[in-house]
Amino acid sequence: MSNDNEDKKSISLPLAEGDDSSAEAPKSRDEGGDISSEIAKEVSDNRVVLYMKGNPAQPMCGFSARAAAILDAYGKPFYAVDILKDQEKRQGIKDFSNWPTIPQVYVGGEFVGGSDILMEMHENGELAPLIEEAFQE
Repeated sequence: MSNDNEDKKSISLPLAEGDDSSAEAPKSRDEGGDISSEIAKEVSDNRVVLYMKGNPAQPMCGFSARAAAILDAYGKPFYAVDILKDQEKRQGIKDFSNWPTIPQVYVGGEFVGGSDILMEMHENGELAPLIEEAFQE
């Protein structure tokens, strides 16, 4: 007859929650991170992020202009990134989201989509509560 303690094996699993000192916060490239980490930092540090061609005051394509105008209509601040100024980020955002086109919009840390999806959500009333929720705290 075997002892129950001899039949049991001990395993150690990492905790799902709590302070994990090995996990690092996303860093910009200036802070020693890579492009993916920099994008993750921008998305996590800002409630609404628009990756676009140009900037809201001077968009460089119609789709970016439309996305900026839609976001501006809500009267909430958004962080705009001109991907034309940074070729690494231009490709990096496509890889990060697994979405092939620009502009790209993130609300509350989540990828929403491009200009067409943003327009559809705006027109059917789905975008307003998403933006409002991102600014709750």
